[in-house]
This record gives sequence, C-alpha cells and structure tokens, in this order.
Amino acid sequence: MGMNVGNNSGEGDVLVDMNTTPLIDVMLVLLIMFIITIPIQLHSVNMNMPPASNVKPPVEPEIVKIDINEASQIFWNGAMVADRNELQAKMAAAAALPTQPEIHLRPNKLARYEIVAYVMAASQRAGLVKMGILGHEQFL
Repeated sequence: MGMNVGNNSGEGDVLVDMNTTPLIDVMLVLLIMFIITIPIQLHSVNMNMPPASNVKPPVEPEIVKIDINEASQIFWNGAMVADRNELQAKMAAAAALPTQPEIHLRPNKLARYEIVAYVMAASQRAGLVKMGILGHEQFL
C-alpha cells in the first residue's frame, strides 16, 4: 500500500491520502476466489420414494344413476321408484355395500326443487358420501 506523505517544498500541511486502488484490487481478487471456491448449489430435491409394489388398483365403484323427470318422478338406474320409503330402502342398501357406489343425480330443470333436495338429503341421511349432480348445463 502506498501513502502520499506530502511534498518537500517546505509547506507545513501534511497530506495523508491513502491510495485505495491496490486495496480495491485485493478485494476483487478475494471476491473472485470466494466465488470460485463456493460449492455449486444443486437445484434438485432428493426424495426417498417407497419401492413400487404389485398391488392391484382399487376397484372402481358402482355407479347409481338417479334421474328426476319433469313430473318430479324419481328413477333409480332407469327403474321408477314408487315412493320415498322405497328410495330410502335402496339408499340404505347401497350405503351398506363394502364399497359405496357413486350417486349420479340428474334432475330435469322442470322438476320441483323439493324433490331434488329430498333426494340429496336422503342420500346424506343414509350415509352415502359420493354424490355428483349431472346435467347442470341445462340451468345456465
């Protein structure tokens, strides 16, 4: 490092300015050395996955289609349901199966809302948890 102490011309003030150029050069060299020596970061995540097994895929559930026509009549897989007691009995039997079936409810847009709500509530009371409403495009 160099230091300018002043000139010998007889002036009384001493200039003490440090030459920072060599200091900056040394800092840049150190910075480059640190960047080179830092280990390269991997952008991958190592995961321990369980080994593949030869287990059969689960059985596809049965699909029960419940249709409600414009006269608010209920159909279970195409067969007309006579009354609410028969509907409840069919839903209880479906809920008792080892794998519950999927209920696909397809109401007509002219059917009474009371009947549609009753079918949904009856399936919930019976313990059926897989229910979907189809044909909602007609209500748009």
